[in-house]
Amino acid sequence: MQKTIFITGASSGLGKATAILFQSKGWNVIATMRNPEKETELTLLPNVTLLPLDVTDTEQIKATVAKAVSLHSIDVVFNNAGYGLMGALEALTDVQIVKQVNTNLLGVLRVTQAFIPHFREKKNGVFISTTSMGGLLAFPLHSIYHATKFAIEGWSESMSFELGLHNIKIKTVAPGGIVTDFLSRSLDRTLNSEYSEIEDKLFPMMDNMMDNAATAAQIAEIVFEAATDDKDQVRYVAGEDAKAMYARRLEIGSEEARKEIREQILG
Repeated sequence: MQKTIFITGASSGLGKATAILFQSKGWNVIATMRNPEKETELTLLPNVTLLPLDVTDTEQIKATVAKAVSLHSIDVVFNNAGYGLMGALEALTDVQIVKQVNTNLLGVLRVTQAFIPHFREKKNGVFISTTSMGGLLAFPLHSIYHATKFAIEGWSESMSFELGLHNIKIKTVAPGGIVTDFLSRSLDRTLNSEYSEIEDKLFPMMDNMMDNAATAAQIAEIVFEAATDDKDQVRYVAGEDAKAMYARRLEIGSEEARKEIREQILG
């Protein structure tokens, strides 16, 4: 029987790459995005349905999830919608902070909550959320982004117990850098002269990291693995950079890893 994946944030980057990969593997794909009328690539693929979804809109979440389950029995929900927020906390507005938490954290919780009854009745299903190596370790000037990604990691671990009662799995895919337009399109970067010493060193480092980053298609393969391997495993670290940094953190401990990152950036 043909399986179906529901994807948030499918207009570009990892979300789109995942939609293309699963479609190529014979899955039905429900690809959601804020403005599906602007999409031109996914509309050409058979077995792909586009639906509108802004994950900060609670009523639209309910309506789109109801529409999705009326079309297909959903097997995998991929919570991928999100963006980066960079800048010193002192420099961020409350609007920026609330938008980041609403999109990266509450959107994931609400979409998941809306699908749980569907999976529980089926006694089967997989939730996957895009976190980041920024959900496992922290860099300067990303505090709110890290707050949301660390939260998804901890929430997923906790959810694995209650969902496990109903044979539902929950997983995270934590990539490092991905060669997409994330740094330009999906990043809100706020500068503040009081923190220019960190900004001047961190931003070039981030740009350089992207030179050796994995492609979205490579990370999508890890999403497919998580969706289909039937393992009792919550966390999938994706990309050689993320694997190396996470292994280093586990090796030397979180406090020493934090000091090492400070030394690398500030010298």
